[in-house]
Amino acid sequence: MIRPEFLAMLRRGNEVILAAAILGFGLWLIALGGYLLTPLGTAFGAFGVAWAILALRRLRFTQPIDSPGIVEVDEAQIGYLGPQTGGYVSIPELTELRLLSLRGRRVWRLKQADGQALLIPVDATGADKLFDAFASLPGMNTLSLVAALDAKPTTGSTNLSLAAETQTIWRRTAQAALARE
Repeated sequence: MIRPEFLAMLRRGNEVILAAAILGFGLWLIALGGYLLTPLGTAFGAFGVAWAILALRRLRFTQPIDSPGIVEVDEAQIGYLGPQTGGYVSIPELTELRLLSLRGRRVWRLKQADGQALLIPVDATGADKLFDAFASLPGMNTLSLVAALDAKPTTGSTNLSLAAETQTIWRRTAQAALARE
């Protein structure tokens, strides 16, 4: 009875819909007025707005699944299990996050303090879980993270040109590294 495309869109945006419902509930409480309901409604409204902003950023971060492999985020570790490559990196040990364009495909490059790097396709299964992991990095600007994904790859060349096809999203500062130790 309901088109599958519409149901898929509702499932994808369910967090935004819930945030809007909480915002609406807060506005309703404010409209009722009073010394108790107005501050309570304001708190619900503020929570709804903050959650809606975060949910919209997560929604923009999500890409259609088009690459093989599975991304896992578990207990301060990010893992990618692909058909030919894969591995795990520790979130507290990350020193750099880049977005690369390799042969027209975009991948995240996560580099640890020991030099180990992990490449994760942007459109792998479970890659949407990376938003919260990346947002937990000290000094991460989630708006620039989402904006980097909105930009389309510049070329579809077969070689990696660091100047044209690499974008550094986040880098750990020396102060953050000292505070971690």
